[in-house]
Amino acid sequence: MKLTRLFASLLICAPAMASQTWITNVKLVSPEKLDRIEAGSVLIENDRIVRVERGTGKAAPKGAVRVDGKGYYLTPGLIDSHVHLFAVPGMSFEQSEHMQDMANAYFTQMPRSYLYYGYTTVIDLAAGSREFIDRVKAMPLHPDIYDCGTPLVIANGYPSAFIAPVKRYQMFTNFIYDPAQKDKIPAEYKPEDYTPAKGVARVKADHAICLKTHYERGFGSQRNLPVMSPAMYAEVRELARQAGLVMVTHGNSLESQTFAVNGDVEVLAHGMWHWGALNNSKELPDEVKQLLDKVIEKKIGYQPTMQVLYGLRAYVDPDYLNSPALAKLLPPAMLAWLKTPEGNWFKEEVAEEGETDEAVRQGMEAPLRRQRQVLAYLASKNANFLFATDTPSSPTYGNIPGLNGYLEMQNLRSAGLSLEQIFKAATINNARSFHLDKDLGTIEPGKVANLVLMKESPLKDVRAYDTIDTVWVRGKPAARDSLAAGQ
Repeated sequence: MKLTRLFASLLICAPAMASQTWITNVKLVSPEKLDRIEAGSVLIENDRIVRVERGTGKAAPKGAVRVDGKGYYLTPGLIDSHVHLFAVPGMSFEQSEHMQDMANAYFTQMPRSYLYYGYTTVIDLAAGSREFIDRVKAMPLHPDIYDCGTPLVIANGYPSAFIAPVKRYQMFTNFIYDPAQKDKIPAEYKPEDYTPAKGVARVKADHAICLKTHYERGFGSQRNLPVMSPAMYAEVRELARQAGLVMVTHGNSLESQTFAVNGDVEVLAHGMWHWGALNNSKELPDEVKQLLDKVIEKKIGYQPTMQVLYGLRAYVDPDYLNSPALAKLLPPAMLAWLKTPEGNWFKEEVAEEGETDEAVRQGMEAPLRRQRQVLAYLASKNANFLFATDTPSSPTYGNIPGLNGYLEMQNLRSAGLSLEQIFKAATINNARSFHLDKDLGTIEPGKVANLVLMKESPLKDVRAYDTIDTVWVRGKPAARDSLAAGQ
């Protein structure tokens, strides 16, 4: 009897013991109710939103911590659905191994840098190291992290082909055995262990939410890489569907996106900056429009990732490394190193020998123009844009976490996306396309308490995303200034 009474008393006391936060005097900006940007309050209990009140004058629940939002704008936490957490911008993997102290200082700051610009959720599309992902998740301050596990690649195809053969199969362990390449695949790898079914099963067993694939012929000195056949792609697509994994395909050309769209892809990772034989067309070709109409009709998630190209162009931008934002996002020693000749090593990959900076900038304008034209067309028909940065897309210092997202938003605005389209891409669209909308994407009871307090409205000016005051991750607040490097 005494135990029964004790158990009952604990149940009665449980709500009072819970940690509650009452965020009030804010204007609520939630993507499912953009017609109702009005004053209101939000009650958080532990890591969830339990009440949303619209209107003023609501008293704080008894015992709740009251947070005065100062009339600022409260939004859902932002989602970047294309990151690579294991890479250090500006460093090759070999350099990060040799300069471990600098790399470790970067990794300590990296999750805070995402939060600094309001990214409370990130999706790693190529989580090569489960140990590393778990290490980031164990840090005191970090975004929620989801991933696609190890990418499923075709043997000796992109991106594994750019790794020396001696390390290739250790880095890209989840590949599809191609019998046509039997002489190029080490004998210890048996065909029966590297089928599409085994590959998809490995990703599912790794607790991933998505499956990353590629259709890429290559570039530079390697332009004829093996790619999946339509039949193989269809098999992988069906296996992913059965496993409940979102199918994501890398492809930045008319050819690759046509292949993926015809294969019923769910998410296209990258905009289209290569039109093949149509590259010199000044207007958007009908062939491209017809494909984009299919993207719109099928509601395929479209990740523009304009910062892939702008991140390369940073090496011929003399002001980039002097941006005040970088001092808030990078350890001082790393920022100083990036300004040295050694730290600029990747410029040799961006520019041809003897090529001037102006020539590099001009050379990038054509693919950027093509990309803007594609995005303008998609924006005019309200496509399913997904906010994504591909941070870092390569060993470039032009893709710094957090800042890369803010720059991407400016690029998207310049390309023709409305502020509403950008906001939805970074919230509800990403949440729905990656099947996370039960927990993320809106300010509603039951959702995870990932929230951003901005001084200005993201529906009035893209610069609002640089006016963040406070970020909540699973109900825990962090003032923006506390997230800067060195704090």
